[in-house]
Amino acid sequence: MASAGTSGFNRFLNSPVGPKTIHFWAPAMKWGLVIAGLGDLARPADQISVKQQLSLAATGLIWTRWSTIITPKNYSLATVNFFVGCTAAYQLARVALSKDTKAEEPEKSE
Repeated sequence: MASAGTSGFNRFLNSPVGPKTIHFWAPAMKWGLVIAGLGDLARPADQISVKQQLSLAATGLIWTRWSTIITPKNYSLATVNFFVGCTAAYQLARVALSKDTKAEEPEKSE
């Protein structure tokens, strides 16, 4: 049983990955990249930057792995980076499918 002053909230507040540390706030702010990526789903595929999405996918996957081997393990960082990588990979797939579709369309003759 928890002793006085060590409620679940206090343990969270004072934990190595709690809101008093950068380990909490960096992943919280990084969700903005995921939201921006989801917002880009409304954009036409030909307006998506392939270089930007490649870099987001690579960093998302690399940092997902890194955040599980550091001390303290930061699962919130791993989660947000996983979703950054997935969102970017989905955007890259949209671009690739768009280019394939345009390549398969027959040219219209006048």
